[in-house]
Amino acid sequence: MAYKPSTYDPYDFANRRHIGPSPAEMEEMLKVVGAPSLEALIDETVPANIRSKTALDWEPMSEHAVLEKLRGVGAKNKVMTSLIGQGYYGTVTPPAIQRNILENPAWYTAYTPYQPEIAQGRLEALLNYQTMVADLTGLPVANASLLDEATAAAEAMTMAERASKSKAKAFFVDENLHPQVKGVIRTRAVPFGIEIVEGAPETVVPDQVFGAIFQYPGTYGHVRDFTDLIAKLHDAKALAVVATDLLALCLLKEPGAMGADIAVGSAQRFGVPMGYGGPHAAFMSCTDALKRTMPGRLVGVSVDARGNRAYRLALQTREQHIRREKATSNVCTAQALLAVMASFYAVFHGPVGLRAIAERVHFNTVRLRDALLNAGADVQPSAFFDTITVRVGVGQQGIMAAARHRGINLRKVGRDRVGISCDELTDEGVIARVLDAFGITEPAPKEVDLGFPEDMLRQTEYLTHPVFHMNRAESEMMRYMRRLSDRDLALDRAMIPLGSCTMKLNAAAEMMPITWPEFNTLHPFAPRNQAEGYAEVISDLTAKLCQVTGYDAFSMQPNSGAQGEYAGLMTIRAYHHARGDDGRDLCLIPMSAHGTNPASAHMAGMQVVPVATAPNGDIDIEDFAKKADEAGDRLAACMITYPSTHGVFEETVTKVCEITHAHGGQVYIDGANMNALVGLVRPGDVGGDVSHLNLHKTFSIPHGGGGPGMGPIGVKAHLAPFLPGDPEVAQGENPGPVTAAPFGSASILLISWAYCLMMGGKGLTQATRVAILNANYIAASLKAEYPILFMGNRGRVAHECILDTRPFAEAGISVDDIAKRLIDNGFHAPTMSFPVPGTLMVEPTESETKFELDRFITALHAIRAEIRDVEDGKLAAEESPLHFAPHTVEDLVSDWGRAYSREQGCFPPGAFRVDKYWPPVGRVDNVWGDRNLTCICPPVEAYAAE
Repeated sequence: MAYKPSTYDPYDFANRRHIGPSPAEMEEMLKVVGAPSLEALIDETVPANIRSKTALDWEPMSEHAVLEKLRGVGAKNKVMTSLIGQGYYGTVTPPAIQRNILENPAWYTAYTPYQPEIAQGRLEALLNYQTMVADLTGLPVANASLLDEATAAAEAMTMAERASKSKAKAFFVDENLHPQVKGVIRTRAVPFGIEIVEGAPETVVPDQVFGAIFQYPGTYGHVRDFTDLIAKLHDAKALAVVATDLLALCLLKEPGAMGADIAVGSAQRFGVPMGYGGPHAAFMSCTDALKRTMPGRLVGVSVDARGNRAYRLALQTREQHIRREKATSNVCTAQALLAVMASFYAVFHGPVGLRAIAERVHFNTVRLRDALLNAGADVQPSAFFDTITVRVGVGQQGIMAAARHRGINLRKVGRDRVGISCDELTDEGVIARVLDAFGITEPAPKEVDLGFPEDMLRQTEYLTHPVFHMNRAESEMMRYMRRLSDRDLALDRAMIPLGSCTMKLNAAAEMMPITWPEFNTLHPFAPRNQAEGYAEVISDLTAKLCQVTGYDAFSMQPNSGAQGEYAGLMTIRAYHHARGDDGRDLCLIPMSAHGTNPASAHMAGMQVVPVATAPNGDIDIEDFAKKADEAGDRLAACMITYPSTHGVFEETVTKVCEITHAHGGQVYIDGANMNALVGLVRPGDVGGDVSHLNLHKTFSIPHGGGGPGMGPIGVKAHLAPFLPGDPEVAQGENPGPVTAAPFGSASILLISWAYCLMMGGKGLTQATRVAILNANYIAASLKAEYPILFMGNRGRVAHECILDTRPFAEAGISVDDIAKRLIDNGFHAPTMSFPVPGTLMVEPTESETKFELDRFITALHAIRAEIRDVEDGKLAAEESPLHFAPHTVEDLVSDWGRAYSREQGCFPPGAFRVDKYWPPVGRVDNVWGDRNLTCICPPVEAYAAE
């Protein structure tokens, strides 16, 4: 008998690694769903008239082949020592932090900590971050990070406008602000009608502005005390924002001591590589009086059901999903993973270590300055921290070329100056090479004085909390990181079935290249010919995304989904204005839309017109047509999500697009649910003019506990000239930059590119099919116990489904109770109360195996049985395990005295027994936390009392 070789391909990444169910398991699932085949299920789910006619055609690659390819592409980048500064600096990521945080799926696969009981580790690390920022800036309240320094500065401007008592409509911008920060501020100001006044700090006229932003130290190095200017602004009822540098503040007088109202900046140089622009955690801190107007997420301290300390996200009523079109910010994604890294950098070094690094950076800059002065150079400024400029006249290009020849990038300043910024990596060799580029052979002096006046030295202590003074032996640091990660529930433990959030596999092979120096050491403003590898990645990823979406061009600049929405609407706005349609200012948005949609429209200067939802969850097409007619030539755009926010493929989507176009509007299709479209439907073919793609959802970039993210926008050809502009290039018709770096958080584009390469076109399409199968399997398995709120005309859901838990309220059981009980079963809750209050939206993704889906189904059946016990009067709601959930080890070992057994409470069906996840705290009291807001680490006495 002839031997038959195996057809099994162990290197088939899509079907062996990324897609959870095996072919045999899919057959079993299809029987439950009631479909004869996977293709038949797709035919029943996706309307035939919108199906893509062309298949995604690139071939898949194995993991090892992709890593080899990335090595070759990375070799095309030139690893240089970049002393360009401008907000980006060389830094050392302590290996303990790289291995235990950045490369650890317990940290990078976690979700935003909206369920605080299973996020206590992340929340503590973010509280450390807030404490670090508040201490160093000298302001009492800090948030848990923003997208980048430029975004933070723009947010500070709009925050100042709404908080200021001044009647003025102008905002003053220090001419010493980093250029990319100025660019983003100007972009943000236009739709709000804010006039930007730029000049030297001393030229500000306080009674003519509602606020001012000063750079400290300035982009060209200047260190100056803004105390008197800030006092004059306050006399005129204006607010003062200081854009600053955390490392500099380890030596320099802090903004709070100058009277600043708001401080912003980047924590990049606290151990986070430059990565050709990101991702990095920006920071914002403010006075206590402004804390309730501060955008972004704020970690607060509360108590749990037993009165134990517990952390949570505080003041959620400020967020865009609550305020919608009344929001002044659309912030949705933070930079949690990078903020955690920066916080651990501060814990790792402590205040003494940070001061030592700051001193080393400063005194190396002074040594460099003195060596240049000794050689007769014209060096400015007279007071600086880490940055100087040298006037070189017509020799500018020659000196910069000589430096590049020696492996160093300097900054081009004007036509006759060169900028030099020292950093943590600057050593004797770097100093010698810089001097050599200037033709100076004498070594830099060893003994030097301060490079700024002594009255600018910081007088206050910082990082006094015990966490910043722990024993910094690596064994202790490693254990602290492990303790915090053990308190969390991430994808490395269990499925996270959040609707609209697509918590799918983040493969290890995709993550590896972001730590390679060929990619993570590049400065975003280095010469483009040093980033040819990045150019190849971005070009090929763009081509693939165009093929996936049916769009003609992409901007990779937006570094979050919400930022992508804003960028897309600003592109539409610029398109209309270029055609003389300045009056187009209305945006039609369904009532079911995510809160970022109306918030983004408002930020783009558009008025929101809500559109009703039909009983089946679709857009009410009659109401849509009526609102479009009423808008007439004021219609700028409509924003829709496809499949709908309700998890259904609406069959009227092409009609919505036709109506919008007939009235001269543009169609924005939100890409939040792209995981149901890839390979099956192209939004650009359906009628979309622009979409953002959440690469941190559909294209496998991990959520990182609430960021990083990327939200690039795809557009049809007619909108391509109006895409966001390069932060360093003069703007033409485009709306200007929306983020600080030309390609946003460029380093994590490697993850999505590797994902596309390993999956191949067919693999991506199969992933979409299986995502739809998994969702329909859950819906079919649960519909007898939990009504499925919306289904398509043929009884199918898309990639997610909504479980209606509202009827249980009659028995006293809330959606919160079910969510917390799922923690006992070892699961993160689905999305709660969105888009319909009192419901659960479930998205299993294609990555989950049948075993995990069945475990989840078992858990929900068991919860339904507990609800039925309450309905049947076997025990009261307040005596039910649902009321006491989640159960902690403390519950297990304490006096019990409950109406159900310890076994039922602590080991419900679906929960692992040996590897059970135990939440570190019981149910968190949100109301107590908002009434007793603490957003920095509690004082030592609080720990002693506990």
